[in-house]
Amino acid sequence: MAKVALIGTIDVTPGRKAQLVAAFRSHMQRCLKDEPGTMQMEILAPHGDDTKLLVYEVYQDNAAFELHRIGPSLSQWRAETAGMVVKFSATRYEFVNDDRTFP
Repeated sequence: MAKVALIGTIDVTPGRKAQLVAAFRSHMQRCLKDEPGTMQMEILAPHGDDTKLLVYEVYQDNAAFELHRIGPSLSQWRAETAGMVVKFSATRYEFVNDDRTFP
């Protein structure tokens, strides 16, 4: 099974970026602790643009992603960030170089 990545862009409600980042950090901590197949979660902000965020998430496989997608932490994050997200668009990717090892 190939690892799966999710890369998403969030359009942030003006003035809510700090709150949204804080909510994502809490969500990330819950997921990495409670979801064994969640391997990595990152949030990035473009320089000089307070209206966008990018998320990068890595899962052990499609099953792990599906468990995350229907899990309690994502539901909690959605409730906590209501009114902070104007638009969220994401694409799921499969790793094609999953056999690489790093020193």
